[in-house]
Amino acid sequence: MMLKPALKRVPENPMPQDLGVTEASSQARPAARGDKTFRWLSFSCSLMVPLVMLAIGLELLQASWPALKQFGWRFFFSTDWNPVLQHFGAATSIFGTVVSTLIAMVIAVPLSLAIALFLVELAPPRVSYIAGTLIELLAAVPSIIFGMWGLFVFAPFMSRCVQPLLGKTLGFLPLFQGPPMGIGMLTAGIILAFMVLPFISAIARDVFKLVPPVVKESAFGMGATTWEVTRKVTIPYGLVGIIGAVFLGLGRAMGETMAVTFVIGNAHRLSASLFAPGNTIASALANEFSEATEPLYISSLVALGLVLYLITYLVQVISQMLLRRMYRSWSVGL
Repeated sequence: MMLKPALKRVPENPMPQDLGVTEASSQARPAARGDKTFRWLSFSCSLMVPLVMLAIGLELLQASWPALKQFGWRFFFSTDWNPVLQHFGAATSIFGTVVSTLIAMVIAVPLSLAIALFLVELAPPRVSYIAGTLIELLAAVPSIIFGMWGLFVFAPFMSRCVQPLLGKTLGFLPLFQGPPMGIGMLTAGIILAFMVLPFISAIARDVFKLVPPVVKESAFGMGATTWEVTRKVTIPYGLVGIIGAVFLGLGRAMGETMAVTFVIGNAHRLSASLFAPGNTIASALANEFSEATEPLYISSLVALGLVLYLITYLVQVISQMLLRRMYRSWSVGL
């Protein structure tokens, strides 16, 4: 006797739970499509950044190719800059960029860290709030205002007070020899320090605030002083953020234009004295691009821009490699 398979009876009216599953699946499909659309949209937006950087680099390379072809590698090491004879070299501008940036960072980094530590560890809350707000407002001041203030106020102060004093006390060093003109590499470096200081101090302050209070309280409970807690707890905990802030200020100092143009003197020459005038890549571009008429002259200026582009990119790559190495070493407990 053969048994017939029982046929499953499909209910005419689905149960409410079946309706809920069907509605949930129908709502999940648009959500999945929305996630996919958002993923591709965000990917396209993120892809724009390297594409724009690549386009800028290729355009700079194409426009500077006549000068690079004419002078070759001598362009990067030559100190000649004579638009009349059509002799151009980038050594003086590269030297001025590096020296002014180093002066700025040597002054700005210790001051920024000291300000950030004071606002987080020592200052009363009201004073910390007011001073922090003023520092953030200082970051919003346009660079041309810094340049005008540096030319009309700070440069005369340097020529009357600071440079003569440095010449008397440290005049035996080549760095502090020469007439106290007020404008020059030292003045430009100090103005740059004033400009990058609010960026570094604001970021360092936020990094120090992220230190867990329980960690610092534990150190205080073990008998540590405020300086010991700052040196052994606060600074090591925020070291990665501090390095990131320093490199951010470094990029800002290297690309600054108008403030440096006002006070650096704009002279294409090398000098061991910080009192002597000089120039940077950015200031040379700001001063001479509107006056350039010959194709080789324009191409040489664009080649300076290419050098600045490569230096800035190299600094950012080094900073990212350093930060990743620190993260990796901390993750394995080294």
